[in-house]
Amino acid sequence: MKIVIIGINGQLGSDCHTILSTDNETVGCDIPEVNIASRQSVDNFLNKNRPDVIINCAAYTAVDGCEKETTLSWQINADGPKYLAQAAERLKSRLFHISTDYVFDGLKEIPEPYVETDTPNPLSQYGKSKLAGEKMVTEYAPDHVILRTAWLYSASGKNFLKTMLKLALSDPDRELKVVNDQHGSLTWSYTLALQIKKLLHSDLGGIMHTTAEGHSSWYEAARYFLDGMEVPYTMSPCTTAEYPTPAHRPANSILANRVLLDAGLSVFISWQKDIDTFIGRYQEQLLNEARKA
Repeated sequence: MKIVIIGINGQLGSDCHTILSTDNETVGCDIPEVNIASRQSVDNFLNKNRPDVIINCAAYTAVDGCEKETTLSWQINADGPKYLAQAAERLKSRLFHISTDYVFDGLKEIPEPYVETDTPNPLSQYGKSKLAGEKMVTEYAPDHVILRTAWLYSASGKNFLKTMLKLALSDPDRELKVVNDQHGSLTWSYTLALQIKKLLHSDLGGIMHTTAEGHSSWYEAARYFLDGMEVPYTMSPCTTAEYPTPAHRPANSILANRVLLDAGLSVFISWQKDIDTFIGRYQEQLLNEARKA
């Protein structure tokens, strides 16, 4: 199977390449080689490679940046998926597209999760542009899989856990204030890549949620990770109101993987077990990187 991974330099793209390249022919690309906001750039690359499967991990993910660079974020998050979907239809390729919890408003009472049949209602430009991207994929790519995920982390790139580790190591006595009224599920991009691998051999399509099982607040997640990393730190909880940001962030980002579970295809386990494995595999690497930063 020939697979093109768009956004291979990101957290998920990198893990997809690692996992899928053992059994498939994988071709990865990223900016500047391919700009998904350009139809010509997309068509040129895909016409050259003619993949069986396209995995789109590329997106404008700077949530606050989307409020300032709205046009650019829509070009990447909405127009880009449209061009990929149209190319996938033309080439008869299967399209996997990564979406987000931000398509929901987060107003459900915690801990009630969002399921795939809930009506989206994004409140940020990031969420609105990603929902538009979902609609483009649904409209133009007959053979598509849309994976909504949340709170991704990995050993590569930038993410919440690595930021917390860097701050803790830089000054263990400095009090870190971490939001405690936003809830979701820390999701290891490696596990999500394993889920994509399993779906490659399934006919299941459409929209599905793909996050770790269980949930926590950002504060609870940070404490669990730093305790596991065995580093000293000082931390206190705060509210969203105490940490204002340009973009609205959902208070409830808990997603239930109902479609996958009903199909008996979910590979996800508890977020705590994934964090434990993640630390066991990368603790030394993470510490060395954080100390040098």
